[in-house]
Amino acid sequence: MTTPASLLHPEAFLSPLAIDQAVHRALDEDLGRAGDITSMATIPETTQAHAVLIARQAGVIAGLPLAVATFQKLSPDLNIRTHVRDGANVAEGSHVLTISGPARAVLAGERTALNFVGRLSGIATLTSDYVRRAAGTNLRICCTRKTTPGLRALEKYAVRCGGGFNHRFGLDDAILIKDNHVAVAGGVRPVLERARAQAGHLVKIEIEVDTLKQLREVLDTGLADVVLLDNMDIATLTEAVKLAKGRVVLEASGGVTLASIAKIAATGVDYVSSGALTHSAPNFDVAIDIDA
Repeated sequence: MTTPASLLHPEAFLSPLAIDQAVHRALDEDLGRAGDITSMATIPETTQAHAVLIARQAGVIAGLPLAVATFQKLSPDLNIRTHVRDGANVAEGSHVLTISGPARAVLAGERTALNFVGRLSGIATLTSDYVRRAAGTNLRICCTRKTTPGLRALEKYAVRCGGGFNHRFGLDDAILIKDNHVAVAGGVRPVLERARAQAGHLVKIEIEVDTLKQLREVLDTGLADVVLLDNMDIATLTEAVKLAKGRVVLEASGGVTLASIAKIAATGVDYVSSGALTHSAPNFDVAIDIDA
C-alpha cells in the first residue's frame, strides 16, 4: 500500500501532522459545505476511473505525499501507485502517479492534488537550478521565511527536495539580528552583548551587516556565530571573506539570482539565502488525465 511517508524525500523531514493538516485545509476549502456538486450531479456513484498524474515539463518532483493523502482522505477504495518519490528528477511526459477507483473521488481530489504537486515541485525545481549553478563549491543554498502563510513547512521541505537547505523556520529557533534591531538597540556591540546574555548555549546568533566597517565591528566583539552580508556586490563579498578569515560563518543575501549565484559561490561565502526560492518559484506544470 502506498503511504505518504513512503514518498518523502529520504533526506528531508515533513511531519505527518503537517501533511494531514494541509490536506484537510485544502479539501475543506474546495469541497465546502456541499461537496463536489458537479460530479455528484453528473457521475453515477458506481462509476470507476483510471487517472494518471503526468509531468508536463522536466524538473524535480515534490508534494507526492500530499497528493496521495488527498486521494486517500476522499476514498479508502482508491488504488494508488507511484512511479517516483519526492526529490526525483523527471523528464517531460513522465508518469508520476496513477489512481484507480471511484470516479467521484478522483475528480474531487484532482485540483487539490495538482495544486500541491505543482507548487512544491516548482520550488524544488528552481532550488535544484540554483544548486546546480553553484556546483563545485562548498556553498549551501538556503531558503528564508518568505513563504506562503500556512505552508512554510511544506515549502521548506520542497527546498530540501531540490537539494537546498533550510534557514530558520521561525522567530523562535535562532537569533537573527537585523538592521532595525541594531538601530533600536543602539549599535552592533550593545545588541550582540544583549543577545549573548540571553541566548541559551544551543542557540546560534546571527547578525546582519551591510558594510565592511560593520563586519569589522562584529568580528571585534567575538560574539556572533554567523554574519549575514546584506546586498553586497561580488567585490565586497570577496573582501568580507578575506576579512573574516574563517572566524565566523558567512551568509550572503539580497539580490541573489540564477545569473549571480555562481559568482557569489566563487567568493567563498558559506551560505546564500534567497527568498526567491519560495516566493517567486514558477508553478511546475503537471496534469491529471482521466479515463472512465
